[in-house]
Order: sequence, then C-alpha cells, then structure tokens
Amino acid sequence: MTEQTGDDSLDDTQTLPTEIDLREEFVSSGVADVLRELDEELIGLAPVKKRIRETAALLLVEKARKRFGLAHEAPTLHMSFTGNPGTGKTTVALKMADLLYRLGYVRTGQLITVTRDDLVGQYIGHTAPKTKEILKKAMGGVLFIDEAYYLYRPENERDYGQEAIEILLQVMENQREDLVVILAGYADRMDRFFESNPGFRSRIAHHIDFPDYKDDELLAIAEVMLKQQSYKFSPEARKTFAEYVVKRRAQPHFANARSIRNALDRARFRQANRLFDSVEGPVGPEDLTTIEDVDIRASRIFEIAEEKDRAEQEQ
Repeated sequence: MTEQTGDDSLDDTQTLPTEIDLREEFVSSGVADVLRELDEELIGLAPVKKRIRETAALLLVEKARKRFGLAHEAPTLHMSFTGNPGTGKTTVALKMADLLYRLGYVRTGQLITVTRDDLVGQYIGHTAPKTKEILKKAMGGVLFIDEAYYLYRPENERDYGQEAIEILLQVMENQREDLVVILAGYADRMDRFFESNPGFRSRIAHHIDFPDYKDDELLAIAEVMLKQQSYKFSPEARKTFAEYVVKRRAQPHFANARSIRNALDRARFRQANRLFDSVEGPVGPEDLTTIEDVDIRASRIFEIAEEKDRAEQEQ
C-alpha cells in the first residue's frame, strides 16, 4: 500500500532538495537523544539496542526518500518483543513510541499498555466494545499488549479472545499508518501464539528478542537503582549482593531486573529495622544511605542455598 502523504506532500511548485545530511537529520529529529537515553537508562541489552538503532536508520532513510519525491511505501512498524520478565520490554516500548513520534510516524508519543483483561469481555457482546475503546484511545500512538498469547485460549470453547484478535488484525492492517501495535511475552509462548494466529505473524515485520541479563549486569542494575533512591552498598554488601544474584537466578520465578528491585526493597526494609532496633544514639546520612552486608545476608535465598547444599552432600 503506497503511503498517502496528505497535506505535507510535494506539489509541482515545491523544490525538491538536492541532498540531505542523514547525520544532521539523526540529531535534529531527536532520534540521537532517544538512543542515548536508551543507552544510559538500560544496562546491557546490546542486541536490542542494535535492532532499535537499525529500525531508526530505516525510518530516517524512508523519510529522506519521501522528501526527494522517490517512490516509497509506508513501512510496517508493528513489532513483537519476546523475552523473560524484567528484561526491559516496556521501557524499550516507551522509547520506541518516542522515537516514532519524533520521526513523524505516529501523531503522538503515547504508549497505551494493556493485557487480555483490557480487551476481552466475559460475556457475549462485551469484547468488541472493550477492544474498540482501547484502540480508539491508542490511535495515533503505540499499543503495547503484554502477555499477548493470553488473547488466544483454544482450550476454552466459550472464550471471546478470538473476537478481539479479529478486530486487532483488521485495525493493524487497515489503519497501520495511524497505530503501531507491539505484542510482548515469553518467546516460546509467542511462537505458539503466532502458529495459531498466522494473521499476526504476517503483519509483524520486527521481531526483537530480549536476552536475560548477565550476573554483572544485574549487579550494575542494582547499583543504579540504589543510586536513584540515594542509597549505596557498602563494599562488603556489594560482594554479598553479587553472591545473592547467582543464588537467586537458580531459584524459580526469577524475573531479571524486577527480581533485583524486589530484593533491594527488602534490603531497605531490613536496613530500616536494623537502624531502628540496634543503633544507639543519633544517625547520620551515611547510616541512612548505606546498605550493609547483614541487610543482604539475611535474605531467605542464602538459607535455601545452604539447605540445598546440605541435601546434595547427604545424597
């Protein structure tokens, strides 16, 4: 489908440029700022950042082709983000919405985040109005559907998710110049979802996989999170938290940066109670901002790891 350029299209009286400085466009459009923020705010994720930069390059070139009056087609911008929880999918979606807005591919920089419950009704006649209302709200921006595979539940004959899917597919095709849809979730479940719903796969041009963070990246993320809240590790606590990361990864339901944030919240809770119960006399800023080894070591994770080690030795 050839893009309809509307009021900003070139007419016979306008002069076509003879050349365009893509680097200048990269900076003046604000895309450089978005990518820099992505680098600064998200540790690791090198493959993801590479794909986002490549997507930005494609869109800049398409924009330049349009200004030269060259034949161009509106790029399909619907995306799939796959990866485990806590790997930055929502944060990257926010940056993508900003990037598309700065380049003029969406009218607003808004990101509307939804799940199945926001789209699918429980009774006959409820799903279509719910889905259409969300689409109306998201129009002109980006719609982020988290755990998108829950839209399709073949085991339930009375499930209304298929109705939401059909409406979404129609809008993704017919109004793709005014709405970008990002589907997100676990990689294996998204694969099965696409197999069951080939209409989605054919409409999504960009599939981006979010890798799990490495141990040193998770430690760096923890330090950034603490700094944002005016906290820090003591040298010994930093070593202990590095141990914690290794042991926590071995436990079920590990959610990358999300699990790290939860661990730090519990450490701050223990620090506050330690200061309240055991510190005699006044406290200073250093006391209030430092997470100590004992605040990390008290985690149940260390006890579980020790119990596992003892059980393995007894076998």
